[in-house]
Amino acid sequence: MAEPFPARWKKILEKNVPLYRRLPSLLKPELHGHIQVLLAEKNFEGCGGLKMTDEIRVTVAAHACLLLLNRKTNYYSNLDSIVVYPSTFVTREITHLGNQAYVEGRGADTGESWQQGVVVLAWDDVKDGAMGVADGQNVVLHEFAHQLDQENGIADGAPVLDRGSAYVNWARVFTREYKKLQRAVKRGARTVVDEYGASNPAEFFAVATETFFEKPWDMKRKHPELYEALKIYYKLDPAEWVDDPEKEE
Repeated sequence: MAEPFPARWKKILEKNVPLYRRLPSLLKPELHGHIQVLLAEKNFEGCGGLKMTDEIRVTVAAHACLLLLNRKTNYYSNLDSIVVYPSTFVTREITHLGNQAYVEGRGADTGESWQQGVVVLAWDDVKDGAMGVADGQNVVLHEFAHQLDQENGIADGAPVLDRGSAYVNWARVFTREYKKLQRAVKRGARTVVDEYGASNPAEFFAVATETFFEKPWDMKRKHPELYEALKIYYKLDPAEWVDDPEKEE
């Protein structure tokens, strides 16, 4: 963390990470230090013909480290490697059809977070998600939120909190907001939090994290308690980094 942050890496951040441009100047040195630690500790691997570069490593690490600002961190202690494909990759899928029946197939994916050791990403989706800074979709934020969720050994939408007493409020807010999203999706209503979050509690936490950082004012207005819970957890207030779009109108 004490080493000078390379100027060429700052250029990558300015070009590829619009959230970095939003970030208050006081937080940027901390982010730089976290990026350097993450790059030193984790193994980055290119797959499917992708040649690993500083651009890929720094872009991914910057988004992952946004989730660590202002907090004590073990730098994703369960994580060993970040595997990056050039584009959408193929995964093995098993679908339960009921009555002991299953079907196995292969599906396209843009990101995965494994319980032990690995995050898998598609580079084209990393870039698209980063540049679409107000769409609430960012695959790196999503998969690394899963890593935080998995630090207590299970992906259940409840990451490790500062105090045991905090889990009561977390469960109350997240359960209510998760069920509210499920009902809205069932009705076909438009939602601030992407409908994929209605899949299960773990996906809800990951998708809510994307929304918190990329659409903070929308979440703050429509889901104030959810926004407040995430603000307390991440110890950040992304709404302070950007003007309220409704006021601009």
